[in-house]
Amino acid sequence: MIRLAARTQYALRAMIALAVHGPMSLDRLAADQDIPRRYCGDVLRFLRQADLVHSQRGSDGGYRLAHPAERITLADVIQATEGVSPPPPHFSGAAEPLTEIWERLHRHQSTLLSEITLAHVIGSSNEETTHR
Repeated sequence: MIRLAARTQYALRAMIALAVHGPMSLDRLAADQDIPRRYCGDVLRFLRQADLVHSQRGSDGGYRLAHPAERITLADVIQATEGVSPPPPHFSGAAEPLTEIWERLHRHQSTLLSEITLAHVIGSSNEETTHR
């Protein structure tokens, strides 16, 4: 049901990679996540402006999370790249009952994305790997 722009999908992938690997150069991050380098730079600019990543220049330069993975939610990343989500649609006439359903769905989605942190995603990935 949720539709994410390519920029947001790349941003989520980049944030997870930084949470797993720690600081990474733009080139390494782009290659690791199969993101076109130029596009990766644009995505990281959005994330830096939202204070989700920090960058450092120089030979030891690269990008790193601006906060612990336990404090960055999926909603934070999505909001950084897509802005605030629009309100759910309002239906009229015979379809009016759909308005409440869409509002509940929107609230549930917002709540869920605000509760899931990068640390949760990494933890669930590690649990899957150990159970295989």
